[in-house]
Amino acid sequence: MLLTVVAHALTPALRGLVLGGDSDPDASGLESARELKLSADAVYAGPERAAVRTASALGLDPVVEPALRDREYGEWAGRELEDLLAAEPSQVAAWLDRPHTATPGGETENDLIARVADWLGDVAERHKDGESVIAVVHPAVARAIVLYVVDAPAESLRHVDVRPLAMVNLSLHVGSWSLALD
Repeated sequence: MLLTVVAHALTPALRGLVLGGDSDPDASGLESARELKLSADAVYAGPERAAVRTASALGLDPVVEPALRDREYGEWAGRELEDLLAAEPSQVAAWLDRPHTATPGGETENDLIARVADWLGDVAERHKDGESVIAVVHPAVARAIVLYVVDAPAESLRHVDVRPLAMVNLSLHVGSWSLALD
């Protein structure tokens, strides 16, 4: 099975380093998505408007998958990182330095990696060998999928930069996922 993970189009929240939220994608990002030519046997999207609207702009009709939602930021959801750094510098610094630390009421990076790992197992059971699948997700979810597939620790997250509309190709062979570079 082949899985293409597509990061959704740019949003004001991504541009402003806002944690979480559910903002609409930029019109220019959707226009760029319309230029991409993708097709698959099955298509999934995270529940965020940006993921669903990006999938639609790609000409795809996704199944919305709650397991592909962005990381949960708890009490920090909807807040700009710059504002949080000014208001709670030591707490934010600890969270940025140690990905095993959750935001107040939120998920750790490991929680997100475990969630997407479960979804990858489910999608592998649902689809046959030779099928192609596309998942349109928040960039943080794409990053977590990459970390899981290459068996990298959560501390590696700052070394994986997933930009809007970036695509990551994965292949499944004998129950094991691999990064598939073209």
